[in-house]
Amino acid sequence: MKVYFLGTGTSQGIPVIGSQHSVCLSSDSRDKRLRVSVWIEVDETSIVIDCGPDFRQQMLTSKCQHIDGLLFTHEHSDHTAGLDDIRPFYFKQGDIKIFAHRRVLVNLEKRFDYIFETENKYPGAPSVTPNEVVENVSFLVNDITVEPINALHGNLQIFGYKIQDFVYLTDVKTIDATEIEKIKNCKVLVINCLREEPHATHFNLEEVLHFISLVQPDKAYLTHISHLFGFHEEIQQKLPKGVYIAYDNLEILI
Repeated sequence: MKVYFLGTGTSQGIPVIGSQHSVCLSSDSRDKRLRVSVWIEVDETSIVIDCGPDFRQQMLTSKCQHIDGLLFTHEHSDHTAGLDDIRPFYFKQGDIKIFAHRRVLVNLEKRFDYIFETENKYPGAPSVTPNEVVENVSFLVNDITVEPINALHGNLQIFGYKIQDFVYLTDVKTIDATEIEKIKNCKVLVINCLREEPHATHFNLEEVLHFISLVQPDKAYLTHISHLFGFHEEIQQKLPKGVYIAYDNLEILI
């Protein structure tokens, strides 16, 4: 399995528009973060989780050639706003399979009604095949099993996903013990960590390290990073063994 970090930033990305914060002015490429997303290749199957407003740029940089399944964690714009840019994949492949909670599918159909239209459809618009993700029910992308992991982003229900020994969770603030049991001892855990200070809807550093201690993965990678967290190099020095701060275009093999 190959995991490619398409984006590791929070909703504004880094640098933040107009910001004079020192992290936003950093010359270290690892401090420049597009909106959070990940691309997974396992066997011949290509899966992307979330497509935010940087999706087009991420696809060009990563050289992703096809998408067998586009999975959504939740409906917030930094995770969904790039949906229109699936058009090149649609023109090559036909309808793109998307997977999301029913609430998220309804939200996308409202915001991107022309994509979901079935009559008098604009010929340049892409089309999708919606698939509802249900709590505690695994599903297939081609022949690859994906297990949804239920969590809360503040008060909003979200899904993370487990694929073989890889677990991807972002925008998590709380998660039940029953869900933690599903992912214990995985090989690689990707988990959000916004900053050191507490936040109402995201793990901070203290919370995420406690969560990692419960899951006990072989390796953990932090994502959905705010500029307020600090410089990549300085953050990494604070982290315990086996915990890494992810960065855009990082590629790992499992």
